[in-house]
Amino acid sequence: MRIRSGGVIRRFGVLVLLSGLGLLGVSAARAASLDPSMLPKIQAATFEVVQAKPAVDPLSYERPLPLELLPYQERTDKYYSIGTAFAIGSNRYVTAAHVLLAGVDSLWGPPQLRDAAGRVYPIGKIEKFSLGKDFVVFTLAQPPAGDAALQIDANPALNQVVYAVGNALGTGVVIRDGLYTSDTPEQQDGAWQWMRFSAAASPGNSGGPLLGKDGKLIGVVLMKSANENLNYALPIREVLDAPAGKAVMDTRVTYQIDLFDTVQNDRLKTQFALPVGLDDFYREYQARMDANSDTQLKALLAKESANLFPNGAGSARLLHQQTQLDGFPTLIVRGSEGEWRRVGERSQYFALDGNGYVATGGVARNGLIRLRRPDGVAAATFYGDAKSRMDLLARTGMFQREVAGEKVKITSLGKPVRESTRLDRWQRPWQVGVWTLPYANALVVAYTLPVPDGSVMLVRFTPPSHEHDSMLDMDEMSSFVHVTYQGTLAQWKDFLDNPAVQPAAFKNIHIGFDYDHRFSYASQRLRFAYPSAVQAIKPDNLLWLGFRFFLDDGKPVWDVGDVNVWKDTASDDHNNVNVQRYMAPPPGLDDDLSSRWRKLSAREYPYNGVARYENDLMKINAVVAPAAQGSQPSTVLYTAFYGTAGTQPQADMKGKLDLLTKDMQVTEH
Repeated sequence: MRIRSGGVIRRFGVLVLLSGLGLLGVSAARAASLDPSMLPKIQAATFEVVQAKPAVDPLSYERPLPLELLPYQERTDKYYSIGTAFAIGSNRYVTAAHVLLAGVDSLWGPPQLRDAAGRVYPIGKIEKFSLGKDFVVFTLAQPPAGDAALQIDANPALNQVVYAVGNALGTGVVIRDGLYTSDTPEQQDGAWQWMRFSAAASPGNSGGPLLGKDGKLIGVVLMKSANENLNYALPIREVLDAPAGKAVMDTRVTYQIDLFDTVQNDRLKTQFALPVGLDDFYREYQARMDANSDTQLKALLAKESANLFPNGAGSARLLHQQTQLDGFPTLIVRGSEGEWRRVGERSQYFALDGNGYVATGGVARNGLIRLRRPDGVAAATFYGDAKSRMDLLARTGMFQREVAGEKVKITSLGKPVRESTRLDRWQRPWQVGVWTLPYANALVVAYTLPVPDGSVMLVRFTPPSHEHDSMLDMDEMSSFVHVTYQGTLAQWKDFLDNPAVQPAAFKNIHIGFDYDHRFSYASQRLRFAYPSAVQAIKPDNLLWLGFRFFLDDGKPVWDVGDVNVWKDTASDDHNNVNVQRYMAPPPGLDDDLSSRWRKLSAREYPYNGVARYENDLMKINAVVAPAAQGSQPSTVLYTAFYGTAGTQPQADMKGKLDLLTKDMQVTEH
C-alpha cells in the first residue's frame, strides 16, 4: 500500500472536508480589524471547491433513507464542499494540490468552483502543479464576469495580523484572524519554508488564501499541525515563482504491505507537461503514481526475497508443523522476530437460511471472510454470480449507511463494476470484484476463492484513487492466504464438477465416492480407499482437505497434508477417518517436532496400531511409509487414523484400521 509521505497530505491532517458536509453559505464573518470595504472584493475572489453528489445510487436498503432528518442545506445541496480556491489574476486560480486530487477517479463529480451566489464553474486547464509544495494553478472553462482577484504581497513581514479565508466546515466562506508567527523549513529538503500562523482553520479551509494585515494575499492555507494550535501556509511567492507549463511531482513516498513490517522508502521525482485539461491531468498523474507503486512493491519484495515466505529460516517452523484444519482462513505474516505464522481469527458469525453462514475476521486493513453456500443456492449461481455472493454478505448487516445518526442496512451492493480472475503463486483462482459505495466515495474490493462449501474472501475498503495500490497488495497477499478445503460430499460433487473454480493442484488429485460403498483418494503422493464397513459413506460426510505449504525436493509447493472424513456434519459426532502427512524436521526446530518424528519413525505410541480410549472416543493410528529406497531412511511418513464414539474392542478397531490401510500406497519419498 502506497503511503504518500511528503507534503501536507502525508504529514498532517488535511483540511479538505471529505465527510460530505458541503453546504453553501453566502455570508462572510469578518475579523474586527479588517477594513470592511475589502470584504466584497475578498469574497468575490474566493470560492468553494465542490464536487457533485452522485446522481445514481446502485445500493439497495432495507428501508428508505431518513434524509429528511438531515439539515436543510445538506439535504438540498447538490454538491459536496471539499475545499477552497481563490483568484490571483484574470482567469487564474489557485487551490491546494490535495484538494484538486480529491477528484482522481472520484465517484463524485469533478472538482468545480462555486461562488457565494451558488454559481458553479467547471475547471478548464491545469497550468502549474506541485505535489511537494501542494498547490495548483488553473483556469476555468467559463470564468465569472469581472476580474476579481486578490492583491499580492510576496514578501510579508513576520508577527503581523493575518486572516485565514476559507470554506469552514462546508458552511460558506469565513474570515478568521490570528498572527503570522514564524517560518519553518519543509521537512524533505528544507528547500522552502512554511508560514506558521495562529488564525483558526477548519476542514474545508485547504486551498484558501492567507491574507496579511492589509488584506493582501501572502500564502495558501494548507495544513494543521497535529501537535499544536498552529496552521501552515505555503508562501504565495512559491506559487508565483514556480515554472509554468510543468506538473512537478517531487516527494518522499513509502510503500508497505500487510505481510511484514519492512517499509520501502523512496523519492518520487517526475513531471509532465502542462497545460492540459482536467481529465488528461488526472490520467497523467495517476499513471505516474501507479507506476511508482509498481516499482516500489517490486523493490520491496526483491529486498525481502531471501526471507519472504516460504524462504528463509523464519519459514522453517511453519513449513514443518503438523497440518492444521481450520474452518476459518488465515493470513501468513511475519512477526517482528522474523517468524512467519498464520494470523486472523473469526470475530463474528452470522447464520443464513439453508445452513449457510458468514464468518468474518480481519488482519490489519484486510477483512477475512468465510461464506458457506446456503443449501438452496445452486452451485452454478453461487460460483458464477458475484452479485449473489455479495448479497449474501449484505444479509448479515455488515454493510450499513449512517444518515443523521441512524444506521440503515444495505441489502445489496448491486453488480460489481469490474470483474477479473487472479491466479496466485500457487495457481489458485481468485475471483476479483470491485463494487462502488458512491455515498462514501469508496470502493469495496473483494478477492474470492471458491471452495467446496462456498468461498473464502479477502476484502478491503479503499478510496477510488487507491484501487491500483489495493489490488497490488491483494494480488500479492492472496498467495499468503491459508485455507482448508472443506464441504460435504454432496458439496464436493458440485465443486469437482466445475474445473474452472479448482486450483491447479486438483489436476493431480482424484476423489471418488460411491455412496454406501466406497470412498477413494489418489494424488501424486498418496493413494487410499476404504469401504462403508470402515465408515458409512453418505452425502453428508464432511471431507476436509488440509492444504498447506511445504518443501518438496527443496521447492515450495501448496498441496494436501491432511485428508479427514467425518461421518457427518453433526458437531457432537466425532467419528472420522484421517490420513496425514509428516516431514522429517530439519535440525534446530522445536523439540516437539523432533519428538513426534522419532515416535513416527519407531512406530511408538500412539502410532503403534493399538486402540486407545480418549475423551469418549476410541482411536487407533498406524504409520504408512513409502516403499524402501535403498538404505536411505524416508523423509516423509503418513499416519492412518480411525476414530469412533464409545468403547470398541481392539480387534474391531484393528480390523477397521487394516481395511483403511489395505490399499494405501505412499508414492512420494
